[in-house]
Amino acid sequence: MIRRLTAVLALLVACSTAVILTGADEEVGKRKIRIPFDNAFGLTEGGDLRVGGVKAGATKKFGISRGPECQSRRTRKAGPPRTCAIVEARITEPGFNSFRADTHCDIRQQSLIGEYYVDCQPGSSKKGLKNDVVPIDQTTSTIPGDLVLDVMRRPYRERFRLLLSELGTGLAGRPQDLANVLRKAHPGLRETSKTLAILESQTKIIRDFIDDSDAVVAELERRKEDVSRWIDSAENISRISASRRGDIAAGFERLPRFLDELQPTMVRLGELTDEQTPLLIDLRRAAPGLNTFFSRLGPFSEASRPSIRSLGETSIKGLRSIRASSDEIHELRLLAANAPRLGKPLRQLLQTADDRSRGRPDTRAAATAPPNNSNDPTTIANSDRTAFTAMESVWNYVYWQTLAINEFDSLSHFLRVLLVIGSECAPYANAEQAKDKERQEHCNSWLGPYQPGVNAADPTEDGAADRLSEKPQKKGEKRGAGDPEAPPEPGERDPSKPQIVLPPGLQEVQNDGRRQAEERQPQSGSDGASAPQGGSPQPAPDQLLDFLLAP
Repeated sequence: MIRRLTAVLALLVACSTAVILTGADEEVGKRKIRIPFDNAFGLTEGGDLRVGGVKAGATKKFGISRGPECQSRRTRKAGPPRTCAIVEARITEPGFNSFRADTHCDIRQQSLIGEYYVDCQPGSSKKGLKNDVVPIDQTTSTIPGDLVLDVMRRPYRERFRLLLSELGTGLAGRPQDLANVLRKAHPGLRETSKTLAILESQTKIIRDFIDDSDAVVAELERRKEDVSRWIDSAENISRISASRRGDIAAGFERLPRFLDELQPTMVRLGELTDEQTPLLIDLRRAAPGLNTFFSRLGPFSEASRPSIRSLGETSIKGLRSIRASSDEIHELRLLAANAPRLGKPLRQLLQTADDRSRGRPDTRAAATAPPNNSNDPTTIANSDRTAFTAMESVWNYVYWQTLAINEFDSLSHFLRVLLVIGSECAPYANAEQAKDKERQEHCNSWLGPYQPGVNAADPTEDGAADRLSEKPQKKGEKRGAGDPEAPPEPGERDPSKPQIVLPPGLQEVQNDGRRQAEERQPQSGSDGASAPQGGSPQPAPDQLLDFLLAP
């Protein structure tokens, strides 16, 4: 257990460190890099720092140093320590923090008036830039053209001759330093050295190419007609290209800048590819499950074809219905043209009906308001309810008029008004007319022979239930007024109990269960076991499932 906790803590610490370091590396505006140059002529504070030709920051500080960053790997052990200029640059744009170990920086001339800037290539090495310091062997300085031209004027050329003579004497014993200065001063020499190094590393390939040249020449001899046809096609292409040489030259002029801008993007694309590796591994693991899913999707697609066909047929009928309803749509369009004229008065009417300030003061408005602890905006705490709105008054009339004719006591609701139209019982009867027994029997409303509190005892009174149960109940005995209800006759339906009517299918399942129970009953009696008494026989579970799940 202790080992597991230690491993988990170590993993959390490593992840936190990685996140902090990564976040610090990607934090824009705070990363600084130090670039040593043999000569920082032309650079100024606030000048451009470009990465791949794109502006990514600015040069902030300059200094002189004789430290290890100024010492070349070729001449580190020979001669006294070298002095160089240290340029400190700051990254201000996002996406340009990926400097590798093979980063190379140059001082370039921006215009003919003498403006200079630092241009860096971030490199493609797997290792990052150590200590954010570019090695001096990977930096080059420019020689301003105006200074070279100044040397050709007098008296500078005489001074240059004297300096060259003296420097020749001083550099006679330092050929390595002179070669290093020339190599870094002229980019062409540096590129030539790189080319020779590449050719040296590819000597075996060149040797194999020379050995295979005989086979290539023999193959060209065998297919000389194709070669001749290719030369003719190349001539045509060259003629066409010559007519568009201006566009081609413009494309080649833009190509270096495009490649410089493309290089950081390709580096990020490579990083994205590396980050996609775990996703592709998980996708490979999920491939068997996807294969199973698609194999099972086939039968489902086949089964859904009838539904798709039915949907297509339905769409045809729906299209016919839409075409047939063109007259109604035309009428709706005509109605919609006049709808805005109605909408404005209707809006004004509804707003007026919902305006509480237009109503008369009424104390019942505050009395019938929702409680104060409610979220309703119409509560007393949330609004000034001194009157009803017109809409509230309409609903209040319906509500209060209903309560006026339909009261509620401790037992139930009862109507205070009974409207009878087209009958002799409708007019009001005074005391003299009420003595007419014939009219009374004709116009009295009866709820049945047994009316509690009218012609029978009120069951809600104390002791009334005991009085009702004093008289025994006998089957076939005729009941009188005030007697309790008699039980139903044998074979008749009991209205006091709910009568449940099952669906035909479920009723058939219950009947099958009853028949099976009756068939099993004699067998249980022969074994001495008693059959279950009372209640309806329950259907078997498989029969009930067949009924529920049947198509």
